[in-house]
Formats: sequence, C-alpha cells, structure tokens
Amino acid sequence: MQFQLHNAPVDIISSVRFNPSERYGSFLLASSWDTTLRLYDTSVENGRLLSRVDGVAPLLDCCWHPSGRSAFIGGLENRVRIVDLESGQCDTLGDHDDAVKSVLFDKQSGLVASGSWDRTVQLHDCRSGNRVNISRLPHKVFSMDMTENLLVVGMAGRAVHIYDIRHMGEPFQRRESSLKYMTRAVKCIPTGEGYASSSIEGRIAVDFFDPSLDVQAKKYAFKCHRAAENDVDAVYSVNALAFHPLYGTFVSGGSDSLVCFWDYKARKRLRQYPRYPGPIQALEIDCKGSSLAISYGGDVEMGLECDTSKYNGIVIRSLGPGEGKSKV
Repeated sequence: MQFQLHNAPVDIISSVRFNPSERYGSFLLASSWDTTLRLYDTSVENGRLLSRVDGVAPLLDCCWHPSGRSAFIGGLENRVRIVDLESGQCDTLGDHDDAVKSVLFDKQSGLVASGSWDRTVQLHDCRSGNRVNISRLPHKVFSMDMTENLLVVGMAGRAVHIYDIRHMGEPFQRRESSLKYMTRAVKCIPTGEGYASSSIEGRIAVDFFDPSLDVQAKKYAFKCHRAAENDVDAVYSVNALAFHPLYGTFVSGGSDSLVCFWDYKARKRLRQYPRYPGPIQALEIDCKGSSLAISYGGDVEMGLECDTSKYNGIVIRSLGPGEGKSKV
C-alpha cells in the first residue's frame, strides 16, 4: 500500500526526514529547491501538511532538532539555519562561503554538522549558537552521514574522509571511493561497521571502517539501476540510499525512477518496486521500519529552464511485516 502526499513542493525535493522518535515517527520533513521546508503528518492517507516555512534560496538538506519542534536546514543561501516549525521563525546557526549540501544532528554531542561546497565541514552548538570547529577539505562535500562517533564525508574527486566527531583536527581515515565516478550518496550501516555509497555510474559500494585486511577483503561494489534500452546499455545515477533500522538491509533510488531493496550481506536484490513518475531524489525509512518515504522529481541536470513541477512528488509506502528482511 502506498499513497501520494498532497501539497508537495513544486520543485525538486532534496531530502525527506522522518522524526527519529517513536511518538512522532509519522512526522516527515521535506526540503526542496522551491525554497520551502514542509512538515507532514503521514499517519493519515495523503498526509496532512502541518507547516510550511518559506526560505530565500533553494534548500539542499534538512534534519530534525531533538525537541521535534524545530529543524535545521541548509542550501544555496550558504547558511545553516534553525527553524521553529510552529512559528516559522528562522535563526542563523552558521555561515559557509558556498552552498550547504548536508546537515546532520549528532544526538550524543548535541552538535550540528554541516558540509558545504566551500570545502569545509563545520560543527555548531545549537544551544549556544557558536561554531565549535571547522575542518578544511580537499574537495566539495556531496554527501554525509553519521554513526555513533564517526562522520563519513563523501566529496568530489572520489575522496572520502571519516572523522571521529570528538576529535575533528584530523580525519580518522582518508579513503578513495571504491566507485570510479562521482559520489551521489553515502549512508552508514546501522550497526556502525561501515557505510554504503552510490555514484552517477549506476553502482553501489559497501565499505567497512575496520582497516584490518580480513575486514577490508569483505568490501565490494556492484552494478545496479541499469537497463538495456534500444540495444544500448543505459546507466543511471543512484541518487539516494536508506537503511532499514531493524533488518540492516537498504533501499536505493535512481534516475531510472526505480527503488530497490538490497541485502548487502547476502549481496542480493530483495525486490524492486514499480517505476515512479520521475527520477528518485531522496529516501527515508521511519524508525519503526514500517514506512518508506520516496521523493521523485526532475533531475537537477535538466536545468532551471525546464518545468519539472508536474514530475515532483512524495510517496509514502507502507512496509509490511518482513518486507525488506533478509531471506538468508
């Protein structure tokens, strides 16, 4: 079962984020290139738009404040802002010299991490409003994710830095992506053992933090989101990844408008859902593992002159008992 959210953004939906608490787990944030941040209650069919906050520039990412009443946003305004979801008031938490591509909240330290095209990762204390750290990087930040104390930063140039957020002076590890082309998304494995990454070339890689030879021998990459079209092998960008919080499997979404479930341990595809109306841009599974949010819409590469409004939308798909569970 699935349904379409009403009152969806009219431009590309850059991120969708379920509230991490069980009590408000049906609440979904959506940031968009139309400059809006929207909050939905997905517990009712077609959803209920609870609030909408209009910004001044396209938004590239959002995440929840632990209170559930506020959110953090970043985008082409080059600022990290905290947004009151009831009043719509926005306060600046930090500034970058270029677009803010990724924002994350670390519940253990209470810090907000922001990654930017200005080649920096910054840490902000949302309680004091002060920036507590800035780390210089060799390339633009394309995607970030966090598990326990480790922050994984995927950059241009196929570079990956892994930081211990408690000691940001130097990267914990410096790596080159296992993928041959530009990184689109990185997502940490819920157990904290490693991360998955995807690229524009229709591939996904699974990597592990432990540098020992035995563990590193387990890393691998595989082809996906590809098809034979008119006797030509079509290769699509893999734009989004999301792990199931209970089963440890993950979903991928590509510019082929398809969403697939994968068992990374068995190295098998579990299922593929029917094609959606447009390229998949963002994915999120709620904390209970019962709902999958899927945003689709025209590719950024289509350009600003292309009218993508009729192709944008958010679908909430109910995950049945055992859906996404490993069959091994």
